[in-house]
Amino acid sequence: MICKDFNKALQEALSRYEEACVVADSRLRASYTLPCMDRLPVLWLEVSEERKTIETVRQIWDFLFAQQMTRRGVVVCIGGGVLTDMTGFAAATYKRGTDFITVPTTLLAMVDASTGGKTGCNYGGLKNSVGLFAAPAETLISPHWLATLPAREWLSGFAEMLKTGLIDGERTAEGRLWDRLMQYDLETMEMPKLTPLIAGCVAVKERIVAADPHEEGLRKVLNFGHTFGHALEELSFLPGQGEQGGLAHGYAVLYGMIAELYLSVTRLGCPQAPLQQLTRLMLQYYGKPACRCSDRKQLTALMQQDKKNERAAQINCTLLYDIGRPAINQVIPTDEADEALDYLFSL
Repeated sequence: MICKDFNKALQEALSRYEEACVVADSRLRASYTLPCMDRLPVLWLEVSEERKTIETVRQIWDFLFAQQMTRRGVVVCIGGGVLTDMTGFAAATYKRGTDFITVPTTLLAMVDASTGGKTGCNYGGLKNSVGLFAAPAETLISPHWLATLPAREWLSGFAEMLKTGLIDGERTAEGRLWDRLMQYDLETMEMPKLTPLIAGCVAVKERIVAADPHEEGLRKVLNFGHTFGHALEELSFLPGQGEQGGLAHGYAVLYGMIAELYLSVTRLGCPQAPLQQLTRLMLQYYGKPACRCSDRKQLTALMQQDKKNERAAQINCTLLYDIGRPAINQVIPTDEADEALDYLFSL
């Protein structure tokens, strides 16, 4: 839920448990202003995609055992999606299941990772290849965390919001979510105008997850942009590839959406307008992916190992017939995947 009074909401959530502890991103330490949490033990973790490993999960398990946490307690996770994924996984497997509360502090975590109950870590060079479905007891969203967020983190989160707008077919009194996102000014990034858009994206994901919690059908629409996006992200962390520190998840998803929109146009007859709109946003705000056509073979191999595939050596995507009309389980031949990558790299 989006909190008007975050401290009060957190206190109320904690009052339902006999014990509690906190796992938090060490980058927040200087601005750690949660007075109701002063009495609680805190594990500060250095967080990055490269540290999203079973070794970091083990650190969280060790902390919970050191605090002698029981299943009557709760683990509060304060951070971005990487940390909420790992902490949720650690809590859900600690003593066969301990409650956890997520406090997302990035835009990406607020609109994506903190909702839906997917937890886990990277393993064997593949993103989120180990994990389980475990819903948090509560998710407390407070946009005040975004005040000091770097522009790169804002844009990363906004890319996931764009994905939500593309797959959502609902029309509210305020209009279609995609159109409202297209009207948002990324130059000023005004918080009052962003908050209702965050709420709209969370509502879309909650509705989809409630109907299909374990991704057996409908929930696969949330994977739009992620088959190509995850491969681009994984490639960026390999030695000698991409930018230092790897590609931000939201950037990877945006590039993935462009490739998958291209396939949506060529395979399903999707109108070209959303592809053109997204391409303009990419060129204006995100820049081009640091990849070459010579990377296609490696990217194809990564896509064929994606956990979303229903058969080995398959490339399985969610595409669009149109905005709000997703098509799941689209099996893409390697030559068409190469064509979509060529389009992306040629922009």
